[in-house]
Amino acid sequence: MFSLNHRLLKRGALALAVQCFSLSSFAAPPSKGDEPAFADAAKTMQRFKLASNLKVSLFAAEPQLVNPVCFSIDNKGRFWVVETQRYSKGGVFDLRDIYDWLDDELACKTVEDRKAMVLKHMGDKSRELTVNTDDIRILEDKDGDGKCDSSTVFATGFNGMLEGIGSGVLTRKGSVWFTDIPNLWLLHEKDGKEVDRKSLQYGYGVRYSFTGHDSHGLRFGPDGKLYFSVGDRGFSVKTEKGLVDNPESGGVVRCNPDGTDLELFATGLRNPQKLTFDQYGNLFTGDNNSDHGDPARWVYVVEGGDSGWRVGYQHIRHPVDVGPFRAENLTAFEKDSTSPAVIPPIAHITSGPSGCTYYPGTGLPDRYNEHFFLCDFRAGAGSGVLSFGMKPKGASFEMTDKHEFIMQVV
Repeated sequence: MFSLNHRLLKRGALALAVQCFSLSSFAAPPSKGDEPAFADAAKTMQRFKLASNLKVSLFAAEPQLVNPVCFSIDNKGRFWVVETQRYSKGGVFDLRDIYDWLDDELACKTVEDRKAMVLKHMGDKSRELTVNTDDIRILEDKDGDGKCDSSTVFATGFNGMLEGIGSGVLTRKGSVWFTDIPNLWLLHEKDGKEVDRKSLQYGYGVRYSFTGHDSHGLRFGPDGKLYFSVGDRGFSVKTEKGLVDNPESGGVVRCNPDGTDLELFATGLRNPQKLTFDQYGNLFTGDNNSDHGDPARWVYVVEGGDSGWRVGYQHIRHPVDVGPFRAENLTAFEKDSTSPAVIPPIAHITSGPSGCTYYPGTGLPDRYNEHFFLCDFRAGAGSGVLSFGMKPKGASFEMTDKHEFIMQVV
């Protein structure tokens, strides 16, 4: 799992949280007595292959944080990191581990349906799903030496039976937005302490699908709206103006910062991990493939657009794996597209697109001005970060200057 973020830090640095590298968040020297953790992180960094004129430095390592999923950097330079203890520890199911639930799973259209399914199959054992909690942690460099020297838990207790993996966090002026299926949370802080917590929306994750197909990707758009993505766990959210739902695919939604005026922005995605705007207000994401020969995709997210994926395709085996998604070539580029209703991808790129961000300039070498960075999660060697630009092409874009930015080698 990767998360990427860019802020104008002291050196214009790009911050990268890396879990699969055995590194945690540009990992830093831990406290005295924890030298093995620092040594392990430093050893892992030696296997990084970097683009020219770049260097990587350590910021925080275990035990200052564990199992990071995503992070946000506030205007004080603090890292707000979401840690998961629910992943693979009995808190969140992967459908592949409970495949005999498939018919019930696909029938779910609301979170209440999923709850009924869990109780049907688990009964009182469903309490086991509440043992572990995800947390939001603050990492801070108080003495200004570029290394984390303060690590505190800001918020905990995200362990409801239906909760997913906490997968998105965004901070601004004392407010903290947090996506954790089935809720969009808004928390407030004072002096690093939680002072208020409210669910702005409820209804994300109408089914389990595959691990990590959660709600994530929080970004503020140029219109002042809050944008975030949802994997093909789907959603059905009751709002003050009616129902906003998309139970059969992943998508992108937007709302006001207080959670009102929720809108369905785009559909037909499988698992868009992160969203990023360029400096002109265009929205992009990397979308995962289904592991059935279809490519992962770099997508121009268009308002009202449909990228073609439906959750039921995942479970079709005949006559062609994932049904229409491959049989009708719905992942094709525009010139080969067979469906005028589907927004074609810009590029087929990476094996596991996850974190992504946009860099308008300041700090990095000039080559990276107006470039994107996309994490490629391959669960080991070959994982890394790609960099590329976007060039207008008709009503869409084409990719330019694609190259390895950071890569883990054996």
